[in-house]
This record gives sequence, C-alpha cells and structure tokens, in this order.
Amino acid sequence: MLLTPISVLLLCAFSALARSLSRGRGLRFNPRQTDSDGFQNIVTWDEHSLFINGSRVNLFSGEVHPYRHHALSKSTSRRIPKNQVRPSMVYFMCRWRHIINFRSLGFNAISAYFFWGIHEPKRGEISFEGFRDLQPFFDAAMEAGLYVIARPGPYINAETTGGGFPGWGTYTPGLWRTSNTSYVEAFSGYVKAIGAQIAKNQITNGGPVILVQTENEYSGFQAPYTEDFTYESELKAVLRSVGVTVPLTVNDAWPGGHFLNTDIYGYDSYPNGFNCAEPDEWVSTAVDAIEYFWGAHLQYSPQSPNAVFEFQGGAFDPWGGAGYEGCSQLLGPEFERVFYKAMFGMSTTMINFYMLYGGTNWGGIAHPGKAISQGSAIAEDRTLREKYYELKLQANFRSVSPAFLTSNPMNLFANQGSFTGNQALKTTQVLDVVGNKTGFYIVRQTDVSSTAVQTYNLTLSTSIGTLTIPTLGGSLALDGKDTKIHVVDYAAGSTTVLYSTGEILTWATVDQRDVILIYGNAGELHETAFKFTSAVPEATVVSGTATIKSKVLAGNNVALQYQTTGQTVVQVGNILLYILGMSSISTVASAKCRSVPDRATAYQFWVLHPPSAGTFAQFNTLNPIIIKGGYLLRSVSTSSGTLEFTGDLNNTTPVSFEIIAPVAFESATFNGVPLKLTKTRYGTLTAQKTATLPTVTLPNLEALSWKTADSLPEIQPQYSDALWTVADHKTTVNPTPANTTVVLYAGDYGFHTGNILWRAHFSATGKEEGFAVALQGGSAFGFSVWLDATFLGSWEGDAVTSVFNGSFPFAKALGKGSAHVLTILQDHMGNEENWWAAGDDFKTPRGILSYSFPGSATTTVSEWKVAGNLGGESYIDDSRGPLNEGGLFAERQGWHLPGFDDAAWTVGAPTQGIAHAGVAFYRTSFTLSIPPGVDYPLALVLTNSTTNPHFRAQLYVNGWQFGKYVNHIGPQTSFPVPQGILNYNGVNTLGVSLWAADAAGARLDSLALKLTAKVESSMAPVVNQPAASWVKRPGAF
Repeated sequence: MLLTPISVLLLCAFSALARSLSRGRGLRFNPRQTDSDGFQNIVTWDEHSLFINGSRVNLFSGEVHPYRHHALSKSTSRRIPKNQVRPSMVYFMCRWRHIINFRSLGFNAISAYFFWGIHEPKRGEISFEGFRDLQPFFDAAMEAGLYVIARPGPYINAETTGGGFPGWGTYTPGLWRTSNTSYVEAFSGYVKAIGAQIAKNQITNGGPVILVQTENEYSGFQAPYTEDFTYESELKAVLRSVGVTVPLTVNDAWPGGHFLNTDIYGYDSYPNGFNCAEPDEWVSTAVDAIEYFWGAHLQYSPQSPNAVFEFQGGAFDPWGGAGYEGCSQLLGPEFERVFYKAMFGMSTTMINFYMLYGGTNWGGIAHPGKAISQGSAIAEDRTLREKYYELKLQANFRSVSPAFLTSNPMNLFANQGSFTGNQALKTTQVLDVVGNKTGFYIVRQTDVSSTAVQTYNLTLSTSIGTLTIPTLGGSLALDGKDTKIHVVDYAAGSTTVLYSTGEILTWATVDQRDVILIYGNAGELHETAFKFTSAVPEATVVSGTATIKSKVLAGNNVALQYQTTGQTVVQVGNILLYILGMSSISTVASAKCRSVPDRATAYQFWVLHPPSAGTFAQFNTLNPIIIKGGYLLRSVSTSSGTLEFTGDLNNTTPVSFEIIAPVAFESATFNGVPLKLTKTRYGTLTAQKTATLPTVTLPNLEALSWKTADSLPEIQPQYSDALWTVADHKTTVNPTPANTTVVLYAGDYGFHTGNILWRAHFSATGKEEGFAVALQGGSAFGFSVWLDATFLGSWEGDAVTSVFNGSFPFAKALGKGSAHVLTILQDHMGNEENWWAAGDDFKTPRGILSYSFPGSATTTVSEWKVAGNLGGESYIDDSRGPLNEGGLFAERQGWHLPGFDDAAWTVGAPTQGIAHAGVAFYRTSFTLSIPPGVDYPLALVLTNSTTNPHFRAQLYVNGWQFGKYVNHIGPQTSFPVPQGILNYNGVNTLGVSLWAADAAGARLDSLALKLTAKVESSMAPVVNQPAASWVKRPGAF
C-alpha cells in the first residue's frame, strides 16, 4: 500500500505530468521493453484488456492478505488426496470459502500479498505448514471462481512489520531492494520457494493464478540511488526459473514509469487521502489527478491495458487515530460512486481495490503505523458495510458491459460543462473504439467536495442522431458527492439501449427475453430509450406504481420517462425493464446534516452464476440467475428443474425473494430448505423466508473466576538471568552505528517482536544521581525502568514518538561498590516499512541507543542482557509462529496457552488490576455454545480508562494474541476474534497481560465478549485452528 512518504512526490509527479500534458507533450508512445517470451498463451493482453483463453476479461479484484486471516470453514483440498489432508488444511479451507467469496460481489479476482517474514522467520528455514499453508487459499479461490493476482514481494509494504521483510534482515549487511549480492542471496531462497508454490497453482496447471507481481511500489529513490534494472531482472529471472509462466506485473507507487521491463505495468492511487478524523472533508480537485492517469498510461505502457493494482478501498488508521468507522465514512459509498466511476472514465479495465477485506493484525504482524481493517467494504468482523453493496452495483455493471473493454476516454482536460452546458459539472466521454457504437458518459461535479444538487440536460450523439435528453422534457439531477454513468447505444442481449440516464445495474437474457435492471436516486427523473427493428411495442407497467411516459423517436425507437421510486417493472415487447428507486434517509456526519441516497432497493439484487463443467466450472459467467433479497447470497446451482441457492440473512422480519430465472425452474431451495414459490404476472418467482437467529448466552467475563500471577519477577532480588542472551556484540552491520559499548539492538540478537526486556549489571561509584537512556521502539511505544526492585519511571508513549530520551533520578545515593541491576521493559511496535528503495529503514533499531549515569562519568555496565520471545528466531511455538508472543515472563513460560495449570495462582481479575507499576498476567476460561447455521462474530471489548490511563494490555485467546491495547493512545477498543480461534462449541482460554506504567498501577475498566452481528448463514462448519497446548518449555526462564 502507498504510504505517507510519497505524498510530496505524488504532488510533484502529477504537477509535472499536468505541465507536460498542457503543452501537448506526455502522450507520446515510448517503446517499452517487455518480457513476454511465449511461456504460455492462456493469459494474454492487448492495449485494451486482459484475455483469458482468447476472451476479453474485465479484471475486477479485491485485496486480502492470507496471513491476516484465521478460522476457515470445513472443506477438503482440491490438490491433496483425501487421505493426506492435514487438519490445518481443513481449517484454513473453510474460512477462506467464506471470506474469499467475492464472486457474490460481482468480482472475478482476488489479489494477495505473501509475507516473507512469516514463511522464513529464521534464515534458511522456509515453511508452508500450518497457518502458513497457502494451498487452502488457492483452492478456495478455485472453489469461489476467482482468479488470483499473486504478490509475493519479496518486499510488500502491506502495513506489515518490516514491510514484509524477515526480522533477520535487520542484521544482514548491504542495502536491500537492490542487486547487491547480499540481498539477492537473502531473497533467492524465499522467492524460489514461494514461486514454486505459485507456479503449481497457475492457470496453466489448472489453478487460479493468472498474474504474478514482482516487488511492490519500487518507485521511491533517494540520491545517489536510482532504479536498479539489474535487481529487477534478477528478481524476474528467479521467478521464471521455478516455473512461473503467467504474465509478470508491477505496481508503481504512482504512474511514474518505474519497473517498465515487465509484462503488464500498473500503478497505485489513493486519491482521497487518509484523514479519517474529518471524513466529510474532500479535496475539491481530488478527482482531477485521476484524469491524468490516462495520459501517463499512454506514455508508459500503451501496449498493455490501463491497470491499477491498488486503488483506494480503505485508509490506514494509526495509533491515536480516529478509528476505522471514520475511515469507512471517508471512503464510503459516496467515495465509491465518485472515484470508482472516475476510474471507469479512464478505461481502467484492470483494477484491484486495496483493501476489500483487511483482516486482523494478530500478534506482531503490524508495522508501527498499525492499520489494518481500513474501513474496507468488509469489516474486520466480516460484516458487510454499505459500501460493499454500492461496490456490487458497479461490479455487476462492468461485468455485463463488454464494450467498456475496448473503450478510450475522448475528451480529457476539456470536460467541464461538456455535453451539459453546466460549468459545475464535468462529463467524460468514453467510447468503444473497436465496435464504434457504445458510448459511456460519466457525469460528476466539478468540485467533488460539493454537496449541492446540480440539474442538467445532456446533448449526445446517438445512432439516430444528436439528441437532447430528457427528450420528454424536464431535467436530470446530480446530488453532491455523486457520479452517474449514462449509456448510449448499449447492447443488452438482443436489445439496443439507445440511451439511458438511469444507471444500469445488470442485464440478462432469460428465455429469449432481455431483463434489464436500472436504478436511480429517490424521486429522480430519468429516461431510457430502446431501438426496435419493427413497430414500437407498448410499454406496460406489470408491477409497481411508477408512472411511465413514452415518446416515439425517429424510426422505430421509443423513449420512456419515469421517476425512480420503489420497484416498478415494465414490459416493452421482449424487454422486461426493472426500474429501481431509492428512498432517502437523513444522516448526521461530523455535525453536518444532509440527505444521502439509500440504495436499499438496488442493493438487494444479486447476480449468481451456476457452475458449468470441468476444472474451471466455478468461473462460469453464462446463464446468470438474478435474485432479489438477502443480506448476502453466495451461490446457485441447478438440479432437475430446481434452483438451489445459498446465502445469509440478518432480518428479523421475513425476507422477500424474487427470482429471475428460466421458466424451466419450477422449484427452489434456500440453504437446502424448499421455498414456497409464487409466480408473478410477468413470470418471475417470489418466496418469503424468515431468518432463524437463535438467542445465545455469552459469558460475563468480569464475573468469571480469574487467576493472576506476577509477570515481572525480573525485578526481584532473587531472580536469576543466567539463561538470558548476553548482549555482547561489539559491532553491528546496522546502518545506525551503536553509541554504546556493546550493541543494544534487539534485532541483532534475534528478537523482532513484542515486549523486550533489558538488564544492566553495574557496580556503583556512589556518585550516580540517576539513569538516562534513549530507547527506540516505533510509534506509540513505551518503556519502564527499575533499579533493582525500585520503580524509577516510564515513558508512557504517544501516538507518534518512536525515540525517547528519558532521565530517571535515583531516590537516594548508591553505596560505593554496591552491585545493582537496571531492568528496562520496552514495547516493540514492529519494524519500520522500507518504502524507499535502496534504503534500510526497516533496519531502524529497536532497543537502546544510548545511556549514561548522570553524576558519574565512570560508572560502567559490566554486563548487558536481553530477553525477547523464547528462543528468538528459534522459537518454541511452531503452530503459531514467532510473531505471536513477545518477551514477557508470562509469554516465555507459555502462560497464555491452553492447558497451563494455574491452580497455585492467586485469585484476581484484570478489572481489579495491580496497585503498582509492573506487569501482571491473568487467566480464565469459559465455554461457548453457539449453534450451527449462524455466523455470529464476536469481539473482546474494553472501555477506555481515564482514571488510570497509562497501561498496555495484550489479549490472548486460546494462545493466540488477538488484541494489543494502549489505553491512553488507542483508538481501538473492540478486538474481533474469529470463529476457529474462539471455540464456538467448547472451552476457551483467555489470557490478559497488564503492564502498568505508573506507580499507582492500573486496571481494565471493563472487559466483555460481545456479539457484533447476528446472521443466519450458509457458511460451512468451522474447524478450530490446530495449535499447540501448554507443555513445560525447555530452557524457559
């Protein structure tokens, strides 16, 4: 994902491009090196679109990250014989079948980063086992009928610790993201291994992978470094050497012409920024930059499609941010209507939305900027936001508009007032340059931040001449923060839509009848005109209350004028026209009240495709079945005259289904249950279904029996650190030179995540007045210091500070020659991303940068020791990996794991807390009994405390860390925990670490397990994630 370091570069780049275009330059067709060496002929392309097996494809994709998802529904693996299916594969296949079903949304592809640091946390030890297993992901994509864009890195950004680089890279010499030998040797093993995994899942081998991205956002360079073409070639060569034959792509951070030596060049765009705190505030010219993209495309990659491999689908929210609901509003359905349709206006036939489903930063996956979720169309708890349904409208329109795949924008930079005469509007004309018939007219507000309503008439060229629309009088209207796509000479089966101001949702030919669905905002005036080859048939309202006016145009053509209100169905010859209106709701956002369209009517329609035959049966795009109703419809199949469709319901009142299908189907089932069908006068089928949403009883976490134990025994005088790692390195290859007698960077000793502890043994001179120390831990980190058992103080942290110099006075003088131990507990917020190519930002140290003893220049530390997660890179818990736990005593001992015996512990709960600075660990257990057939997402919810604000907590569920909470920074207080991590039908173990940074101690104000939604679901049964229970850990200290 494109992050903040390039914002200035973007402005400069677009400014330069704009100057170039305004002078008539910048649209030149530069020769472009290609790497299309005839490896295969299934996935090909021309200047307009991608082809698969010779057919043009509108690539409409959403981003997910496999390593951020757990708990999959029960299934089997397509490629592994049944008797060889491992429990982890069963587990992961299931939930991916739930998450990955973007096909219901109208998408045909999914894009995924793969995280090097997860697969090779210790150099040379590469694993695709357990939660790292990628085969279930690929298999689920096949089951869902989704092509895969594989993005293996080696660098990914992705709001991930180190940008995806493994922790051991922090002490590996040489600049990374270059062709230097050290880096090439470092990445080659992983790229070969992940490349082999991808290769066996390519479409050429019967799998879903159609594109493989090399590197990611290899775009930003700081002098004296520039683009390293040798590196690019070496990376591609490694992928090709292990059998990757599909086209290679690149994702430039902006349309800047980097890494052009590839098959299909693409770029990023995050045009609405990341200000989730003020979600109503849009930059008035935010869409204008998009209109330069077409010129950049022609400049850099005229022989390949206009491809955007990351278009804004969310916004990252940092520590101390506004929260993801603000992000979802900033980038909500209004944003999608304006910005996604603007990309349609740039003939973007390959587009991927980042993110579509962000998932969860469990353990230490996050970088210091935090994220994920991002306010995406699918929320972290898997519920669907309104923007999901808006996106569905646009995806379904694209999928039935093949003329778009050979179109070009025709009037860039001359579109203000064009076709409307209204200077407050801009209209982009997009024409099919191959068929030379269809036109798309994208109308938006000149000031995209405006909330005013604009009226207009369109003057358009059609196949029967120039028309001013509406032809029956009146005018069209465009709400603020809205955009419409009007079509001209648009083919819908055997029907030609001469023009339509109502937007097309989808169409299908059913029993030789063309069914066309059109929608508009509440009460809007619209016109739709059809061409006929013979006498114009009468337009008859067969359902609904809208009044239809008609007018015969030149020749055998008729225009229908209507207002979009509710649902009205009109029969016009062999055309069945659905007119879908939108009611209005009043919303209050950021203290601004305005009316926004509620597209609930159109949102209810789903376009499903029954599977065909063969390996790619689920990729069928023929014979669609259109169904109205339901929170989420997943699939449809046919059997002996019966339609069998599946989906999810969340209504407490009966759901009304309407099924648009061939007359051969006389019966239907929903989730296996027969429906009582009624036929409408116009031939569709209707039925009702009441959701079954059983009441469940959740445990009152605060009322449970809790046990507690001290998790900072390191400050006690009897504690021995004999088994700790001695920090005795005299030198480091880290770009940040060590300013201490020994290197005190945790990464140099193999500790790359979570809490880090340092101990310094020294003999006092008697002159020491205190201890001064500079630590670095990343944004929102903190640390606490003890002299022997005496608390000296803390840096509690803030949202942005990553380095802090603290001075901690001693309460009394130390006796000359007396032995003492300083103990420092610091938080590690993840390694920095490495956005600058040929840079080493990810090596930014985590640890102690300097220290001194004010008052005594001669005090020396005789020995430094460090502790992180038990074993460091040789971690103990292979089932959860090294990023799941840090260096707290409780974590090193495995207290967070199921099966640990806490019988000897003291009774105590985290809501009681501790009365002093330090760390306590709490454990309890509870039983859940949630029936099958429902999707009831759960979250652990805390309340922000203002009475004892300075504390940090980690939440462990059945051994998995699924919550990292910094009370005084926030903003997250709700931590979704997926089914499969939570055992929905059995015993669960909950652990909480509580680090009090103030002398007065700390406690949680509240802790609750809450339902975030209630959905009757066709989701397959979930198998719990296999993971290790507690056993005594050898060498634990």
